[in-house]
Amino acid sequence: MNTKLTLRDFSMAIALVLVCAFFAVRAPQFLGARNLSLLMAELSITATLAMGMLLVILPGHIDLSVGSGVGLLGGVASVLVFEKSVPAPLAMALAFVAGVAIWLAMGSLIVRQKIPSFIITLGGLLIFRGTFWLVIQNATIPVVQGGKTNLYSLLTTFYLRPRLGYALAALVVACLIFARVRTNRQRRESGFANDDGEVECLKLFLAAQLIFLFVIVTNQFRGIPLPALILGLVTFLVWLLTTHTPFGRYLYAIGGNEEAAIVSGIPVERVVVTAFGLMGAVVAITGFMQTSYSGASTTTVGELMELDAIAACVIGGVSLKGGRGTVLGVLFGALLMACLLNGMTLMAVSPEYKFIVRGLVLSLAVWMDVQLGRSQ
Repeated sequence: MNTKLTLRDFSMAIALVLVCAFFAVRAPQFLGARNLSLLMAELSITATLAMGMLLVILPGHIDLSVGSGVGLLGGVASVLVFEKSVPAPLAMALAFVAGVAIWLAMGSLIVRQKIPSFIITLGGLLIFRGTFWLVIQNATIPVVQGGKTNLYSLLTTFYLRPRLGYALAALVVACLIFARVRTNRQRRESGFANDDGEVECLKLFLAAQLIFLFVIVTNQFRGIPLPALILGLVTFLVWLLTTHTPFGRYLYAIGGNEEAAIVSGIPVERVVVTAFGLMGAVVAITGFMQTSYSGASTTTVGELMELDAIAACVIGGVSLKGGRGTVLGVLFGALLMACLLNGMTLMAVSPEYKFIVRGLVLSLAVWMDVQLGRSQ
């Protein structure tokens, strides 16, 4: 099993390099500092939503309503700020709480009424989209009032200063080294073998190079964009949940075999409802970022984002049947999707062909998931 996953990861790395090389040749500005910074903002939005989708897919469910939810929650916050003069932090907090409550309710319906998540969230897709249009009255609602800067607008316009960026990179590398040393010590104390020391050092060295390279590139434009920091925080929390808590182990167990999980005493209903509640929190955060990035709440905000999130998960090795998937794989899948969309935009590809490519990528990802499932 590990060998297959390694080969799959390797093939995805090759695919990403080929995609980037193609766009670099066809659109030289693709590798420019400004475009890479914008790409990071786009990646952060898609990948953040995909992190929430991972929590829902792991126990064997799906959420088709997240794209409409992104538009709705972002629109609610925009209306509160622009039309009701509510302070941006309070407006975002209210929309955030609403998102968690709505998704908790959907999760409860799914597990207690035994209704397939596909049906409930498909209904949510339509309900949230219609409600979203009613909330904004089919108009364009800015995220600021009177042209003043607020927390809402800063979500995608704030950049970390270069010195702070380097300091943050050094801190992240130091944390990686500490975590690796601590993990190795725990493995030795438990009687497990560790990887070769040279291999460990090489992995850490490559990780440190990538982190500092990211900071160097973003500093050539304006610095590290705030969405990247938000993605980093969400990714860390999801990684912590899925790999270092009983809740994460429960998610994998339920997705692997729900009946066995019930027999083992795992509180399946509570875990699934909690996963949907966390999905609601992620949808709210993504809604704020996407609306801020668009500069206003319009009827098209969040459109088809659920497909991008699902594609990012499946491309990254997450099984649609549940029980398999990693945070790193989801990040990889989101990066591939973001590069494709950004590159096609630079090449001025018409919208109809963008839809076709996204559909082909999603179909290919699902086909790969099915093939991998059969071979295991």
